[in-house]
Amino acid sequence: MTTTIRRYVETDTGHRVPNHKSKCRHLHGHRYRFEAEIEGDVVQVQGVSDEGMLMDFSDISHVLMEHVHDVIDHAFVVYEGDEHAIRACQAMDDDHRTVIVPFIPTAENLAKWAFDAVEPHIQSVYGNRLKLVAMHCRETPKSIATW
Repeated sequence: MTTTIRRYVETDTGHRVPNHKSKCRHLHGHRYRFEAEIEGDVVQVQGVSDEGMLMDFSDISHVLMEHVHDVIDHAFVVYEGDEHAIRACQAMDDDHRTVIVPFIPTAENLAKWAFDAVEPHIQSVYGNRLKLVAMHCRETPKSIATW
């Protein structure tokens, strides 16, 4: 029997969906929540720090902070084919944080991006078969995408 745990981090990130039929084609931002869902077996090794856990929540937080939060928090994520948004970001001062990506930055694509960034760092230390099974990206309180 496996157990599942979840841990999340939140970012304040700007984006736009250049071909969107409505207001999302405009420059705007969200308070994103990226939630990692990890599955595995509870560590049964006596005396180790992770005994009774799948993985220490603080270790998951560290991975999420380094590979998701610190990359896009207070940044503007721009699709590499969105020339208008790239020009707008380039017109700002040198300290403007722009992250250019090879996909349109929708919640669905950001969920996959975050999964791919985090997955290599979820490793079983005690043979407890850890696996990142999903990354949930909440763009608004009512809108969540999962990869």
